[in-house]
Amino acid sequence: MKQELETVLARVKQVRRQTRKRVLGGDTHVEGKLVSILEPTTEIIRRGNASKPTEFGKMIQIQEAENQIITYFEVYDQRPTDSDLLVPAIPIHKERLGCVPGLGAGDAAFYSIAGEKAAQDLGVTHVSVPNRKTKSAERRKLEMQRWFQQGQKWRTGCEGRISVLKRRHGLNRCRYQGDRGMQRWVGLGVIGDTLINLSCALLPKD
Repeated sequence: MKQELETVLARVKQVRRQTRKRVLGGDTHVEGKLVSILEPTTEIIRRGNASKPTEFGKMIQIQEAENQIITYFEVYDQRPTDSDLLVPAIPIHKERLGCVPGLGAGDAAFYSIAGEKAAQDLGVTHVSVPNRKTKSAERRKLEMQRWFQQGQKWRTGCEGRISVLKRRHGLNRCRYQGDRGMQRWVGLGVIGDTLINLSCALLPKD
């Protein structure tokens, strides 16, 4: 108990120090900033969403295949750059399903020239990740092709999967404590969702 109190006391002092610097000094980039005393590894996540511009927690990656089946998830200790996540997803897919995906889709944050080329070199036939910053007419023409648009529709459906995980399986808020608790909570939600979708996929078609 003494050790726990000393740990919490150090965190309270840190919060007091960073609050003083922010309120009195206008410094919003204090080293070692804490946003939660009980969950000190909580990160500030800037989403750029008008309704929720900032969230607090951990970044989770969800990888989905046909029939809305989640094939991989990861809770990151520190938020990575989205564009670094496209290429590592391909060997994971191959390991789990025994083949390279014919189509890889993601939103614009996943785009990079190097990442797109690396995905193609790994055997992905179609890479549907938009480049919002391009002024190239050729690139815009490519993104208007049917396969590219279908990939983006697929990606939009994956966004719905995240919403379902939050609503139906409680991933909007972790009820366990600590980083391992976070991983356990997300894992249980993914297992529950996967069991439901596997059941739907195995039902006989009328």
